[in-house]
Amino acid sequence: MRRRIAGLSTWWLRLFVLSVLILTLADLPGWVSLLPLVLIALALVRPPRVADPEARWIEVPVRGRWVGLNSPADKVPSHGVRAYGQEYAIDILHPADDGAPTTLGWGLGLREPETFSCFGEPVHAVADGVVVAADDRLDDQRSRSSWPTVIWMMTVGAFVRELAGPRFILGNHVVLDHGEGVYSAYAHLRHGSLRVAVGGRVTAGQQLAEVGNTGNSSEPHLHLQLMDRAEVNAAAGLPFRWRGIEINQSETDRAAGSGESTPVVEGLPAAGQVFTAHSG
Repeated sequence: MRRRIAGLSTWWLRLFVLSVLILTLADLPGWVSLLPLVLIALALVRPPRVADPEARWIEVPVRGRWVGLNSPADKVPSHGVRAYGQEYAIDILHPADDGAPTTLGWGLGLREPETFSCFGEPVHAVADGVVVAADDRLDDQRSRSSWPTVIWMMTVGAFVRELAGPRFILGNHVVLDHGEGVYSAYAHLRHGSLRVAVGGRVTAGQQLAEVGNTGNSSEPHLHLQLMDRAEVNAAAGLPFRWRGIEINQSETDRAAGSGESTPVVEGLPAAGQVFTAHSG
């Protein structure tokens, strides 16, 4: 029951907004004013967590030199919430160029996605599987790399995307079914870059799409997560580790993390840790 309620979270939120509008415009009995509270409570229900999940070893979805961001090696849930099956999700992008700013400014900060080196980088399947969702219709957006644009993205922009549905949070994305109740999701992909279609079978290391900047994303990067359902609203996150990466504990990227050396978790970079990914 709890998972079913969580799977309808977008609709509960839409009904919440509708109920607030109706109560604002119509003269209704006092007890009806409780309806928005009930609806928002339903919208905040999350699927039950997987009890004592074992980390699964998978292939790394990129090649070359990258840095971790919002990593479950540092904290769980890695993105601060368990919504959308992202309890153990990780974001990765290229390390900042030498001399690049490491803090947010107060300008517009709206850079074209093509100015980021990881934009257009190939994204590969982390294991053999079947494509159960694939979408690349959304246009890539400019970066949100200043305080005003980030605040807008995390408040007004995020709320609008929540109302629109998971597709607009994930942006262009692919979801693979790996069997035994394990699914992988690749989010914020580049517009028009899909190389797979729903129903198709893929092998580990096969290119799925390219890194983009779509959905609830501040700049081009890849968001990867494992989960126990194909539908992100009803999914619980699953932990993972990557084969084929080398983590340099002494090399950090201040733009993506604290810049301080942190303990290495085998097969998983912490926030700010630079790593090199090799093909399987």
